[in-house]
Amino acid sequence: MERRALAQRIKELERQKVHYQQEIITNTKKMEELQSDPENLEKFAREQYLMKKPDEEIFVVIEE
Repeated sequence: MERRALAQRIKELERQKVHYQQEIITNTKKMEELQSDPENLEKFAREQYLMKKPDEEIFVVIEE
């Protein structure tokens, strides 16, 4: 019983490992894009941190 539980735990951890490796690859690509192009960096800042230019207004729409 204990051996089976450990085997299931190992499978779950291996699935998590693959998931996080894919996430690392995705985030690395995003980081390279942000570092290579100032327009991408500005777009990211605007979307993620709601940054704006002094003469702009931001409207946040929350969908329920």
